[in-house]
Amino acid sequence: MYSKILVPVDLAHTDKMVKALNTSIDIAKHYKATLCYVSVTNSTPGAAAHNPKELREKLAVFAEEQGKSHGISTDSIVMETADTAVELEDKLLEAIKTTGADLVVMASHPPGIGDKLHILHSNGANIVRHSDISVFVVR
Repeated sequence: MYSKILVPVDLAHTDKMVKALNTSIDIAKHYKATLCYVSVTNSTPGAAAHNPKELREKLAVFAEEQGKSHGISTDSIVMETADTAVELEDKLLEAIKTTGADLVVMASHPPGIGDKLHILHSNGANIVRHSDISVFVVR
């Protein structure tokens, strides 16, 4: 049913994504699918890496470690943008097309006051709204 699963990852916050990462691994094992970890970054230094090249290297290592420790096929891709806050969803949608993914498994932020006041928007909801493939949002 699924052959390529896209998993958005922020390497600076993998500790907050454990449930989503484990869910994607379980689905990949069940369908013998490849997990493709994707990060979106800009050229300025961030918490996970100093530049896009370093992030590519770190994400590739992360993907390889996940593949070896869970016995699954993995891949990784880093999408660059001028402003991650503005273009995150567009870059994730581009990554879906670029990789040929047929499922997205992504973490959701815990709901809070920003959601109730409609100050924050949901990246997951926007990916669901604008993607042609299934999206599994894990809370």
